[in-house]
Amino acid sequence: MTLAFSQLPNELESIANQGLYRTRRVISSPQGIYLQVDGKTVLNFCSNDYLGLANHPSVVSAFKSAVDQYGVGSGSAHLICGHSAAHHALEEELAEFTGRDRALLFSTGYMANLGVMSALLGRGDAVFEDRLNHASLLDGGLMSGATFKRYRHSDVEHLNSHLKKASGQKLIVTDGVFSMDGDFAPLPALSIAAKAHDAWLMVDDAHGLGVLGAQGGGLLDYYGLKQTDVPILMGTLGKGFGTFGAFVAGSEDLIETLIQKARTYIYTTALPAAVAEATRASLKLVIAESWRRDKLKQLTERFSVGAKQLGLQLMSSTSPIQPIVIGENQQVLDISQALLNAGFLVSAIRPPTVPQGSSRLRVTFSALHEEVHVDSLLDALDKACAGLR
Repeated sequence: MTLAFSQLPNELESIANQGLYRTRRVISSPQGIYLQVDGKTVLNFCSNDYLGLANHPSVVSAFKSAVDQYGVGSGSAHLICGHSAAHHALEEELAEFTGRDRALLFSTGYMANLGVMSALLGRGDAVFEDRLNHASLLDGGLMSGATFKRYRHSDVEHLNSHLKKASGQKLIVTDGVFSMDGDFAPLPALSIAAKAHDAWLMVDDAHGLGVLGAQGGGLLDYYGLKQTDVPILMGTLGKGFGTFGAFVAGSEDLIETLIQKARTYIYTTALPAAVAEATRASLKLVIAESWRRDKLKQLTERFSVGAKQLGLQLMSSTSPIQPIVIGENQQVLDISQALLNAGFLVSAIRPPTVPQGSSRLRVTFSALHEEVHVDSLLDALDKACAGLR
């Protein structure tokens, strides 16, 4: 009998005993505010499909038409024969949308973040990351080979203290909207710090694009920041845009450097051309239908007021991400299960995704939700969290 990896059963048991075991649910319906989960219809409050575009008829139609034109697979990497006219058009439209020289498509946001940092940094350089950054940003910084420093969450003074001691190329990296807290990074102050220390600023605006700004331009649009203020913008397409994939936008030199050096771009298959065409359709909706952002804001404010009236511990967020801090791992699992039994899907978020002692319910809203849905969720939370008060 082999002893290789014989510790795995004990490790799994330990994970379960700490209330940290992760399980999957089987979805048998399109994405939307109602899902078929393990055969049961539930009201969905845990999706990142903020604008409700993942199953929009125009987006679905664009995808189907593109399948007829391009087929299902892209065949190869962008640099071989996988870069279609659909990909190229989407890159040009994303560059215009973000107000940048160029944009470059990546197959996932994780690959985009790893690719940027591995292409720009190496030994002798330094990368500075917010302590609450997404795992892909942290992994990208660690894998780059540069000196890796984490600063306290949104603490620009602490960041400055690290920057003063650094040498080589310097890159500051932050989420725009923090995915588990829902708050905004202090981008204007970070941009000033970057310029003062001859550093570049990279922002992952996965949860801001489509949601914030007059035309959905994200947190940079919200703050009025340009390419000279934030040289590197990463955005994902599977959240506000409702499709799949990611992009990096910036200067001509940045994009050409990534094409030449980003291993996660060079050595992977391009996302299907049909997905690119679907995203072109969703981008038009993001820009044109500002009512979706307006409605998200109204729903978020209604929930925030109601949750506070119930005495629930909300985090400081004005985004559609509204976390309710519970604290204890098993307790947040029990509340999530009670909500599911009542017909509401709300994720229980636990370490290592969030810090120890801060397990939470991550409530998210879609433009397809109505006020009656928010009110029914608040009623269900009142019952499920009764033991906390």
